[in-house]
Amino acid sequence: MAREKHLDHWYEVESNRFFENVGPQITSDFYHQYKEDIKLMKDIGHNSFRLSISWARLIPGGRGEVNPEAVTFYNNVIDELLANDIEPFVNLFHFDMPLELQHEGGWESREVVEAFVTYAKEAFRLFSDRVSKWFTFNEPIVPVEGGYLYDFHYPNIVDASRAAQVAYHTVIASAKAVEAFREFEIVNGKIGIILNLTPSYPRSNNPADVKASRIADLFFNRSFLDPAVLGEYPQELVEILKEHGQLPITEDGGDKDLLIANTVDILGVNYYQPRRVKAKETLPNPYSPFMPEWFFDHYQMPGRKMNVYRGWEIYEKGIYDIMQNLKTNYGNIESFVSENGMGVQDEHRFLKDGQIQDDYRIEFIREHLKWLHKAIEEGCNAKGYHLWTFMDNWSWSNAYKNRYGFVSVNINTQERTLKKSADWMKEVSELNGF
Repeated sequence: MAREKHLDHWYEVESNRFFENVGPQITSDFYHQYKEDIKLMKDIGHNSFRLSISWARLIPGGRGEVNPEAVTFYNNVIDELLANDIEPFVNLFHFDMPLELQHEGGWESREVVEAFVTYAKEAFRLFSDRVSKWFTFNEPIVPVEGGYLYDFHYPNIVDASRAAQVAYHTVIASAKAVEAFREFEIVNGKIGIILNLTPSYPRSNNPADVKASRIADLFFNRSFLDPAVLGEYPQELVEILKEHGQLPITEDGGDKDLLIANTVDILGVNYYQPRRVKAKETLPNPYSPFMPEWFFDHYQMPGRKMNVYRGWEIYEKGIYDIMQNLKTNYGNIESFVSENGMGVQDEHRFLKDGQIQDDYRIEFIREHLKWLHKAIEEGCNAKGYHLWTFMDNWSWSNAYKNRYGFVSVNINTQERTLKKSADWMKEVSELNGF
């Protein structure tokens, strides 16, 4: 019987979809090198670190017995972090559905939701004596977009009504995990969710452009943000899905009460780039599959600043706008930047005297931190900042195409070397400013 993540299986069946066919077998080998890596975290000034537990590793197959090897590993990592005065922030689901449960329909299945709650309870039971900050999901919209709309993640289905069901059940799973967490009465315990919030900016103040940006925001931000923080869905989103026959199946009474009663305590915010949109130029083809893009077109702002290596716009003020939105419309919920970063290809081009001179990354972080600081000064309840990532990591389909870390990883020798940004971050951490 397979005991793997559905994404491991994806590599086995379609390795060509992965950059240079590099799969998940070796990666950065944190499993064996966590002690050295955590010491490096400490050396460059980290006082918190977010990790994800793999459901498929902790409970192979997704249901049943807990895997003692996984328990030992996670215990060791948590203990090592604490020994170095680094607080662990633990996330329960980061795209890694156990393969057997994906075969049951993954998040399309209400039974899988219940299996997730059982897994969450096991994690709380095993680790909450030392971990007080928990998160149910990281970027839950990504499996929806990638797996059920835009064909960039397994199971590579293009079907908006199934996407809506997956999104809805994910929200229900998160709320049920929050409910389970509260039964544990963890000292100083807080539970949240991590969302990739991408502000939707209209091309102009023309009402048609503004409406396009509002609808993009409904689909890509508020579809998870509103139920997680406010305990209910935006009515306008419900109306759009209803009008086009895309509403998910719900359990009427119970689900509404569940969401209202189990909102999150804390929010992780992942931010990389803005979303810029304009009113549709042409009507959608009625014979094409339903898509969010029926309601807006993407827009490339002239003169935008770019990360040319990744093809993404750099817009530092976006982080400020997100925090102001949370302050105004979401009760100023306690939050932190859980991911922000700059992916660059072929970073060895910037090697000088044995160190990668990633001044572009330093500038990227510095300018985002300036805007985050301004938001905090204006009363936004943001508590911290995590770079994606501490060290260069393997990522789905991109493998090692883009390097994001403070620490460079040589995937052939597993050698770690600090980039210039690591030295800079150490100084920022020590001075609490720059």
